[in-house]
Amino acid sequence: MPDAISPKRIAILGSTGSVGTQALDVVREQSAHFTVELLTAGRNAELLIAQAKEFNPNAVVIGAESRYAEVRDALFPLGVKVFAGAEAIAQAVQMESIDTVLTAMMGYAGLRPTLAAIDAGKAIALANKETLVVAGELVTKRAQAKAVNIYPVDSEHSAIFQCLAGEWENPIEKIVLTASGGPFRGKSKAELALVTKAQALKHPNWDMGAKITIDSASLMNKGLEAIEAKWLFNLRPEQIDIVVHPQSIIHSLVQFRDGSMKAQLGLPDMKLPIQYALAYPQRLPNAWPRFDFTKVPAFTFEQPDREAFPNLGLALAAMERGGNAPCVLNAANEIAVELFLQERIGFLEMSELISDRLAKATFVPSPTLEDLEASDAETRRAAHEAMNSPQWRS
Repeated sequence: MPDAISPKRIAILGSTGSVGTQALDVVREQSAHFTVELLTAGRNAELLIAQAKEFNPNAVVIGAESRYAEVRDALFPLGVKVFAGAEAIAQAVQMESIDTVLTAMMGYAGLRPTLAAIDAGKAIALANKETLVVAGELVTKRAQAKAVNIYPVDSEHSAIFQCLAGEWENPIEKIVLTASGGPFRGKSKAELALVTKAQALKHPNWDMGAKITIDSASLMNKGLEAIEAKWLFNLRPEQIDIVVHPQSIIHSLVQFRDGSMKAQLGLPDMKLPIQYALAYPQRLPNAWPRFDFTKVPAFTFEQPDREAFPNLGLALAAMERGGNAPCVLNAANEIAVELFLQERIGFLEMSELISDRLAKATFVPSPTLEDLEASDAETRRAAHEAMNSPQWRS
């Protein structure tokens, strides 16, 4: 019999979020293959404490320093090391005992910890698409320099990665990212002007966090995924197509230069791409539900409505322009979604705010990390300022 393989030691950044909690479901299912070394959370101290008590990691980090004492006192009897603050997350990912870092933190905040993990030579399971949206060139160059593999966790990028297995020497003609269309597929711009936060949070197929659910509803998520795919798979913008596939069974496709296409199919369950990224190149057996073709007798496809959903066009234009434009796009979108969730702006006003910031931001064609941090901070400040002025749409 072959020798037993030591479990892979995992750090989960954003363990209390949607992807993070599902990653821990994978660890429960595959406890012989994975152990948890590090858990981090933003403010959800209660869930972080519960997770640490169950998985007994080497360390945890709570981003909100005001919750540090609560977490420290609760975990002191277990001997779990407790740290607090954003800088502590970037330091903790470099622990020698970590093999793979799953970056599931929400938004721009995931960039610095991902770079720190790459610098430490850790394999990256990337669920934080904003890392490559904001700093794709910088991140991919650093990963190449450090010989670090980045394994995609987003279902669409995981699908492309799986389709490319055994095809590394065959050039890609194009990829096709599939979109569910979200809860508002088929609605006109006039109808979208009236949709509510509650309606936008009801995704028809996927169970996700609030921010990514709103991005899916506005189709911004698909634009961000296109930018991410550009860097993950070294593509030109014209090699990326997007189609709406409401059934969410085909997760994306690759077309090769001979015209052949390969697709990856499966139920809309994030545990599948999470497990694939963590276990690669193995496919571990599991007891999760299987797809039944008789229950979905037809797959349909349609073009996204870019007039009703302008966020998609804004994202694709930012990808074409390059430089710091995707960084500005991401920062403006994060503020727009935050304001929409606070019910301070309407659904279509998110696009207006993002467009306004893209038009007015200073363009930097070859940004450094410091340039990107400045662009991010300035865009957030200007977006908040604009919202306090009745003339912000001018």
